[in-house]
Amino acid sequence: MFAHRPRRLRQSGPIRKLVAQNRLAPADLILPAFVKEGAKQPIDISSMPGVQQHSMNSLKAAARDAAEAGVGGIMLFGVPETLDAQGSAGVDPNGILNVALREVVAEVGEDMVVMADTCLDEFTDHGHCGVLDDAGNVDNDATNAIYARLAVAQAEAGAHVVSPSGMMDGQVEVIREALDAAGHTNTAILAYSAKYASAFYGPFREAVDSALTGDRKTYQMDSANRTEAILETELDIQEGADMVMVKPAMSYLDILRDVANISPVPVAAYQISGEYAMIEAAAANGWIEREPAMLESLTAIRRAGAQNILTYYATEAARLLA
Repeated sequence: MFAHRPRRLRQSGPIRKLVAQNRLAPADLILPAFVKEGAKQPIDISSMPGVQQHSMNSLKAAARDAAEAGVGGIMLFGVPETLDAQGSAGVDPNGILNVALREVVAEVGEDMVVMADTCLDEFTDHGHCGVLDDAGNVDNDATNAIYARLAVAQAEAGAHVVSPSGMMDGQVEVIREALDAAGHTNTAILAYSAKYASAFYGPFREAVDSALTGDRKTYQMDSANRTEAILETELDIQEGADMVMVKPAMSYLDILRDVANISPVPVAAYQISGEYAMIEAAAANGWIEREPAMLESLTAIRRAGAQNILTYYATEAARLLA
């Protein structure tokens, strides 16, 4: 009887690379990027070391840098100067996000996929992902009507992909119908299908100057729930989603695997601001090695089933992988 020695396939870097069961590639990565209206130069985000609110010029430079590193896509978030209850700056063709989409598509649109966050939280003075009714609750159907306009405005600005992230019931169907009616049949939808009400979003709210009052627990998913993610994903696919997403990623790898197991469309996951900030803080204190931890975290997300990963590390990781 011979001895089983699995260590034979771990004896050197080349052997480990040869038999690796999962691989990261730069094209798997999507860079989230923030652009601030009126900014003359990039503004550091204190809770996300290395991440900035961009000026238009620095955004285009970051997009070009990412494209040259081989990053597959860029997801844009706008930070407007003026907020209101309806999130009007989001649907304004001259609003910061739509202007940025046009600029970035002109800069790198032939080299990488340009995506838009399709939500109202960056544009509302109350910070919620939708408009409020008289009782102060998010009005699902009234919000969807605005999402339809938002998505069409983003498609007209040149976005290759719109990404509804508000977790409104029926949002994908409403957006698909609006895009098709406006002639944007080739604009894809990446649906934030399983988006949880997470404690790890805190740094993101600094990044978009969020004015949120209260919480989003009535529309984002409860972290205790698992099979609900399958229902949400299946509904989005039925409504016309071309891709689906799980958010957050690292705290929800079981959900990611569940979704990947049933999805006939590509699955993405978002390594969110708090997950990024934890790695950065631990590395800054010398508790972990930064680059190995970064790549290990991304590999774990890939291993759990993500075909694409939204990560603030996208450009840096792409260079390391290359």
